[in-house]
Amino acid sequence: MTGDTKSKSILVIAEVVDKALAPITFELLSLASKLAEQSGGQVGAIVFDNQETTRRALIAAGADHIFYQENESSVDADVLTAAIVQTIANNAFEAILFGHNAFGSDLAPRVAFRSSGSIATNCESTSFEGGYFVGKRVCYGGKARGIVRLRKNPAVITVRSGSAAPAEQDSGRAGVETPIKADFSVARSQLVDRQSEDLRGLRLETAKIVIAGGRGLGGPEGFKVLESVAQKLGAAVGASRVACDLGWCSPSMQIGLTGKTIIPDLYIAVGISGASQHMAGCAAARTIVAINTDPDAPIFMDANIGIVGDYKELLPKIVEEIGRLNS
Repeated sequence: MTGDTKSKSILVIAEVVDKALAPITFELLSLASKLAEQSGGQVGAIVFDNQETTRRALIAAGADHIFYQENESSVDADVLTAAIVQTIANNAFEAILFGHNAFGSDLAPRVAFRSSGSIATNCESTSFEGGYFVGKRVCYGGKARGIVRLRKNPAVITVRSGSAAPAEQDSGRAGVETPIKADFSVARSQLVDRQSEDLRGLRLETAKIVIAGGRGLGGPEGFKVLESVAQKLGAAVGASRVACDLGWCSPSMQIGLTGKTIIPDLYIAVGISGASQHMAGCAAARTIVAINTDPDAPIFMDANIGIVGDYKELLPKIVEEIGRLNS
């Protein structure tokens, strides 16, 4: 069975953090451009921000039509949902792309329901096949991959960070800009306070080198060792779910199916057993180096380089060797 093969346009829900477009937005624009090529449609983007630089950046990254909030910005989910649903209805968008994060996970189900569409969440990739938008995602704890064919449009899809290369910038592109006015009368919540996450060092999602620790570190002091090594290597520091659950590090450092997805050139996993849920978040790493005292740890099946031994003895030697090679 095939769906409607008429051209279908895609709407990206852009995110702004600290007055700048979030990295996930450029990944979504990259995916949207590919979907537009497959479906014969165009790429739109809605952004709750009225900075001209933001609109120019969206157009340069592949958006053909920008919808931006003209009046005071809002963080109320009902206000944002109403604006998105109205934009979809007025412009006949057939696929809606969100990042799979707190922002997208809050809004995407609301948008799918209120626009009478369908939804696929936590996807690694998207495509347009046989007249339908398709979402592909990891399932059963990382042991299988599922394909979700969205038979009812608009097809709402949330995409994991790190699932696509960011869209390339073309400052010569032109696009249409349309202001929208949010309806604040539908708001049911009020922002009382805002607390920013303490982001020390590099971002896991964009770092070229990532070093992460698990239960095998033995305690929170092990992460001090990793942070010292990370400074020397120019790396970001991550963790397994177990290490986060034990309170050894911040939950924001978690890598895996229920954490962050990373795509570094080099991933050094220290004291991590290699559960499928964790590997789902680092499988795209170009090179995986595993250090573990257990020679039967599952991670050695996925690692490009496996080292059995005590990380406290091995890490200084690895740093020294990398420094020698780079000198």
